[in-house]
Amino acid sequence: MEYEDKAGRPSKPPSPKQNVRKNLDFEPLSTTALILEDRPANLPAKPAEEAQKHRQQYEEMVVQAKKRELKEAQRRRRQLEERCRLEESIGNAVLTWNNEILPNWETMWCSRKVRDLWWQGIPPSVRGKVWSLAIGNELNITHELFDICLARAKERWRSFSTGGSEAENEDAGFSAADREASLELIKLDISRTFPNLCIFQQGGPYHDMLHSILGAYTCYRPDVGYVQGMSFIAAVLILNLDTADAFIAFSNLLNKPCQMAFFRVDHGLMLTYFAAFEVFFEENLPKLFAHFKKNNLTPDIYLIDWIFTLYSKSLPLDLACRVWDVFCRDGEGFLFRTALGILKLFEDILTKMDFIHIAQFLTRLPEDLPAEEVFASIATIQMQSRNRKWAQVLTALQRDSRDTEKGSPSLRH
Repeated sequence: MEYEDKAGRPSKPPSPKQNVRKNLDFEPLSTTALILEDRPANLPAKPAEEAQKHRQQYEEMVVQAKKRELKEAQRRRRQLEERCRLEESIGNAVLTWNNEILPNWETMWCSRKVRDLWWQGIPPSVRGKVWSLAIGNELNITHELFDICLARAKERWRSFSTGGSEAENEDAGFSAADREASLELIKLDISRTFPNLCIFQQGGPYHDMLHSILGAYTCYRPDVGYVQGMSFIAAVLILNLDTADAFIAFSNLLNKPCQMAFFRVDHGLMLTYFAAFEVFFEENLPKLFAHFKKNNLTPDIYLIDWIFTLYSKSLPLDLACRVWDVFCRDGEGFLFRTALGILKLFEDILTKMDFIHIAQFLTRLPEDLPAEEVFASIATIQMQSRNRKWAQVLTALQRDSRDTEKGSPSLRH
């Protein structure tokens, strides 16, 4: 029945050779078949020399394939061994932090052993505790104060969302611009905070926590309000601390001189920080410094975003957390040391670029930066200029800046 045509007459089944030929037209042959198998009967046979040549080529391909497989197997084994060593190292570090360091924080945190362990990265399971202790709570913020600020923020949002009169909002100390900042800007920035993680987006597990901390802070510090970049800092803290503790760390962190200068947009003080940075830039990387000067590339072009978000937006999250680890230990100077470490890591590339390409590169760093390479580069940066450390250089520049404003000579070098 299969071989009957439409007229009902029986049809002759196709020959095996026709089947083979049909298959050859539509199905690619394997490499082995192309090299080792005899040609179809309707084609001339391979010459002996050609057949021998193909056989040798095939054997060479097999040898190369086995080498690649062996190399890949060795790579996977090395990765597994490295992962096991890393997990063992982290496990030992967790025990050391929990059993030795944290119970004796006041006496041990500044010891050489702890500083060396700190540089290697704080284990994620204890990172929040260490950050809280290192940042401190000079503002004496309590969980109760957070609850009060959060309640005020929620009441404020309700008033705005229900269309409370402008007079009521003004009486409460909230201008139209303040209303927009608290509602629209925070809402917009939350959706743009670590978008690849999806955990801070609407409906995500940390969306409301992030909204609560940012809203509570605008009530706690209405003189500062909400500034773009804050959401990334709060998000990193949320990933490592409970909501109330994250708010305490967040508020104290933003109260540091450098963060306050940037978030309050104190142009004079920001310029002083940039000037201090350039002192160490020229000291550590004179060739790149001269290239930047030649191309009129000023620090504000790339530093502002790095400092505003404490690198959490610019670097891979795990690397940013390691930067935070040492920043919590060493203070603001490490933020600028990190910047110099990044510049040194890419010095050879940057010296070959023009203004546009440098700015594009530094405002969008590679997403696969290896933490060890970055920290190895940072370690080579010396934060000392003419026997003066970061704080001393910054203080001197601030003093000279004040003297200049009073009519004294320009900054002395």
